[in-house]
Parts: sequence; structure tokens; C-alpha cells
Amino acid sequence: MENRTQTSLIALRRILRATELNARTLARATGLTTPQLIVLEIVAAAGRLTPKDIAARAGVGQATATSLVDKLEARGLVTRTRGEQDRRVVWVAPTQAGLEMLKAAPDPLQRTFSQQFEALPDWEQAMIVAALERVGAMLNAGAIDASPLLDVGAVDRK
Repeated sequence: MENRTQTSLIALRRILRATELNARTLARATGLTTPQLIVLEIVAAAGRLTPKDIAARAGVGQATATSLVDKLEARGLVTRTRGEQDRRVVWVAPTQAGLEMLKAAPDPLQRTFSQQFEALPDWEQAMIVAALERVGAMLNAGAIDASPLLDVGAVDRK
């Protein structure tokens, strides 16, 4: 029984380490955090979005999305413009520098995971989700607020 416990803890540590290493690789290559890259990808894919739409697509709160957009804008990777017909609407769009950054950026870990996970049959996806939720409960992590962004640390750090 102890061997399974150790094997489980090693698997958890590997997952945490893979997340950390991917975040470092991304930061070295682009200077961005994983959440910043994901927001930039979301904006680039759509052409332009409101911060509310960005938050919904990224699975984060609107305040977090706004903070991430602030950091991307400060680096010249996105721009904000007011709506022409309704000045209360703010549109976020990628800049040329932002699009070039995306071309040079390594794949974030969640994209690799998502592609492989979505290729699994439904029954296997359900088993993995159930097992991960159970592990989260065993770690008393059920009440921790988390977005679907694989990253180490706070999602709004610089």
C-alpha cells in the first residue's frame, strides 16, 4: 500500500514540476506568464474582444482578465479602443508585435494536455476528471478558486 502512496505522490510532483518547467520555458522565450499568453492567443484568434468576453473564454474573472490585458498592453502586445457607436464598450485587439510573439512562443502545457485529453474516449475522460477531483478533495483543495490555466503562482503577476 505504501508503494502506491509513494507512486501517487511522485506522479503529483511530476505534474507540478511539468507545469513549473513549462511556465519557466515560456517566460524565458517570451517574457510572458502562461495566463498572459493564453489571453493573447484568445484575443488574436478572435481579432478583437471585450474584456468580459476574454474573461469568459479564459475561464477567469473579469478583474483578472483586465489585469492580464493591462500587462499585455503595457508591453505593446494588445491595444484597447473605445467602441465607435457605444463609447462605454472597450475592444482589445492584438498588435503586430503580439501576433509575432505568438508565432515565436512555445506551446503552453494546457494546449498539449487539451489536445491529448480531447482525443481520449468519453469514458476515459470521465475517469480522469473523477480521479483528479478526488485527489483535489483529498488535498482539501475543493474550495480553492482556480481557473483552467496551468501555471505556477498567481495568474496576474508580472
